Amino acid sequence: MTISLMFEVSMLISSVCGLLVAAWLLWRAQNQGELQALAGFAIMMAIWCFGHVALFQGYEQVGVHIILANPLMPTFFLHFAIRFVYSGSAKDVWLRRLAKNLPWFYLTSIAVVLQSWWVDAGAASQTFDTRSFFVFTDAGACNLVYTILMGMLAHGVLLFGWYRHTGNKKRSILAMFGVGAWGLLLATSFVFPSFGISWFPYPMLLLPTYLLLLVYAVVRYQILSVNAFANRALLWLAMMLVILCLISVISVVSGRVGLQALANVPSWQLWLYSLLTLVVSALIYQPLNRLISRLIYPGAVLNEQVLDTWSTQLKEAHDWASLISVGEHLLSSQIRQNIRIDVQHHHKDNLKEERALALIVNRTDQGWHSVLVGWNDASPGMRLTAEVFGSLFSTSCGLLERSLALAVAERKRLDEQHLVELGSLSAAVAHELRNPLNIISMAAYDAPVETRQHIQTQLKRADRLVSDMLVYSGGLALHKTKVPLHALVASIVAQSHLGEIECQLDIDDAIELPADYQRVQQVFINLIDNAVAFLRNQAGGKLAIQARVSADSVVIQVHNNGPKIDEALTGEVLFQPFVTKRAGGSGLGLAIVRRILDAHQGRIFHRSDAGWPVTFELSFPLPQSTSDDATVSGTAPVIGH
Repeated sequence: MTISLMFEVSMLISSVCGLLVAAWLLWRAQNQGELQALAGFAIMMAIWCFGHVALFQGYEQVGVHIILANPLMPTFFLHFAIRFVYSGSAKDVWLRRLAKNLPWFYLTSIAVVLQSWWVDAGAASQTFDTRSFFVFTDAGACNLVYTILMGMLAHGVLLFGWYRHTGNKKRSILAMFGVGAWGLLLATSFVFPSFGISWFPYPMLLLPTYLLLLVYAVVRYQILSVNAFANRALLWLAMMLVILCLISVISVVSGRVGLQALANVPSWQLWLYSLLTLVVSALIYQPLNRLISRLIYPGAVLNEQVLDTWSTQLKEAHDWASLISVGEHLLSSQIRQNIRIDVQHHHKDNLKEERALALIVNRTDQGWHSVLVGWNDASPGMRLTAEVFGSLFSTSCGLLERSLALAVAERKRLDEQHLVELGSLSAAVAHELRNPLNIISMAAYDAPVETRQHIQTQLKRADRLVSDMLVYSGGLALHKTKVPLHALVASIVAQSHLGEIECQLDIDDAIELPADYQRVQQVFINLIDNAVAFLRNQAGGKLAIQARVSADSVVIQVHNNGPKIDEALTGEVLFQPFVTKRAGGSGLGLAIVRRILDAHQGRIFHRSDAGWPVTFELSFPLPQSTSDDATVSGTAPVIGH
């Protein structure tokens, strides 16, 4: 291959690359003025390079006229530089004036081109291998000087932008300067023949790289797909360089080892065949890779998109049940088999092997860890997928645990703050109320008997309300002892005014509560008093109190056959302060019970499924639980087979 032919191929490649880059930029521009101007620069460069090809093919007049249009290239580049720099802190007055005068720059450049055509500023000269090459005539000085000045102005705008901008834009401008130096080195040899220098413009053989590097320097921080393309392009370039080196070695060695036929093959043909092999290999690599991956690791395809989807959906879970449900769905969808996930808050050393696929996630002193159970017959790809998911799920468990702990701590802090404020208010209200209540009580002695009894009843009600407010809003300092439950409840029942209400106790004498005696007494006084208030005027009223010991707590149920509680009051609403349907009640009885249970780390809730119209179930935790762990588990639906 002659040097002139190499030059022609280089110009043709530059022209094609310019058109492709321009089309891609216009597609991605989306009303971005700077990218549209850069696309115009690429188009002009493609046309300019095609002028050299036309010149080499004998179309001298057409080639010369196309090359003389080179002032339009720096004009488009100036347009791009102004649009690219003019933003943020670089919005200067003179840049705004340049932007307004861009149409005049284009008109001036067109005028210079027309003037160059009119005075024949360029000509064709047979310089290399009897092929025509472009040279400037004496009248072409204006064209050349104007092109240089426009290029200097464009780079001056970039220099101003580099000085004023920061961050990625500043780094992009710096990269453009580096690419500009490379382009200047390549373009300098273009004028060699015009000045009588007989050197061949070797640097112009690398002209295709200038445009690609320039575009990459501009958009590498704006369009992420460009970085992936640059990565592949650099790999291709490295492979072609390796092929060229290998061909050179083959051409030298083949003749000496007796492979004369191979030695007689032209080097350019070897290079072309090798390049074709490289292209075919690149085209079939991805399909073959996917096919082989499916044969060796069926059902296991992990990529960044899958991992990002897993992470996003797991983060959206706000409790353990939803986290398990989401995890089972994600893993089952990926593996295409039924997967069960168990979350164990205490570590188990002995895990039973199961036939069904399961992911066990447990809590240890070092954090959350996952274990695969029943995966012995699974493929390596499926195990890899499950291990990666298990690691991500364990991290999500730790995040959820910390999130719930922070939520509990914040709720406790707000409750304590609220109670402190309420306690101060209650103490002040109690002090201010009891003084006038005492005066009213003493003044009532002179009133008639019926009036005095009515006043005393209302005074007791007011005093009970004040007392309940002080109990609810005061601090709960627990002094735990072993409380004999049957004796405590029996004494409270004996002191209550039950009247004709039948009361049954089903409590083992051996049951002892690890609790504060006075607080537990207050719990049963409030519950029994509340039940009696609704049963007193009802014929056949019944009250029953049952207790049993479960694995880790004492469960107590307080039943009565009074009227059912309104559904609007069930749930959390029932235990809120000042919520009551009881005539003369303060609305704090159940709220106080709930607060005492919370202080003991216990629970209370209303039940309507225990065979009684009204049932309150209480649970007091035992100090030493006989269960080894608390396990939350579920089973995902079968996604596919």
